[in-house]
Amino acid sequence: MKFQELTSKHWAQVKNIYEQGIATGNATFQTASPSWEEWDSSHVKTSRIVVTENDEVLGWAAITPVSGRCVYAGVGEVSVYVAANAQGRGLGKALLQELIKQSEADGFWTLTAGIFPENKGSLKIHEKAGFKILGIRERIGKMNGKWRDTVLLERRSEVVGKD
Repeated sequence: MKFQELTSKHWAQVKNIYEQGIATGNATFQTASPSWEEWDSSHVKTSRIVVTENDEVLGWAAITPVSGRCVYAGVGEVSVYVAANAQGRGLGKALLQELIKQSEADGFWTLTAGIFPENKGSLKIHEKAGFKILGIRERIGKMNGKWRDTVLLERRSEVVGKD
């Protein structure tokens, strides 16, 4: 098992894993995966990771900016996805830890996450990685005609942004 930079060559497998997450109904508000070009333009160009085994992508993690304003350049929202056939092996935790490490090397001082309350596994790995629950964003969006809440989490770096 090894970590690599997520690039366009991984997209077909990354997209498949993302679609598995979409199908659960508890990973994202998205209802369809974007094209590589859309995904690439909406995510930070650094801190993009896949975890592979025998050239198979088992999971991925990346950051989207929370704002286009320069004062928030070190604040990002994390995404972590693990293939259905690789869950339960600690890959989500490992990906998130690697994403934190890379994001700090890239100057991020705050990472956020918005997670459906039903996604207990994701909440657990984020809390173990130092994310704190800030609150519940009630009725933040509709999904299939039904209002959904998200748990808002935040992690402040112990390395970046201390001055």
